Amino acid sequence: MPVIGVAVAIPEPWAAELVGYRHRIGDPTAAGVPSHITLIPPTEVADDLAGIEAHLERVASKVAPFRVHLRGTGTFRPVSPVVFVSLAEGISQCEQLADAVRRGPLAVDLDYPYHPHVTVAHHLDDPTLDAAFDDLAGFECAFDVTDFHLYVHHEQEGWRSSRTFPLG
Repeated sequence: MPVIGVAVAIPEPWAAELVGYRHRIGDPTAAGVPSHITLIPPTEVADDLAGIEAHLERVASKVAPFRVHLRGTGTFRPVSPVVFVSLAEGISQCEQLADAVRRGPLAVDLDYPYHPHVTVAHHLDDPTLDAAFDDLAGFECAFDVTDFHLYVHHEQEGWRSSRTFPLG
């Protein structure tokens, strides 16, 4: 059964900057995880990707494009060893989009309350997580979200976008 995720991709040049940072600090997931804002976390699904894609098309058609402004860092520690770049704008739109995506064939229960963010360090030692928190505290960018992606996990390649869903 495929493992999928649904996410808003971070555009260039910021996506490469954030992935490059993850590589430099030794994050083992950097190569296989594009910079993104998760809407649906990794989820094993039945082979009916066509039904999932039809659901995502319906959701995307009802959502207007919106602005995201990323600024500064946050962490989920001590609950989870994650450092992330925070959203300063676009939080409620991401929450509404994620809620709409998590219905129908993608009605999944989350382990934690949904909190839109861009992971920049994961499962690393505390000094490295502390450094990531400090190093990216001044990170800032803004962009328009005009689509989201269905990602499929490949054992060798990691996460790859299999389809893009334009908003509105």
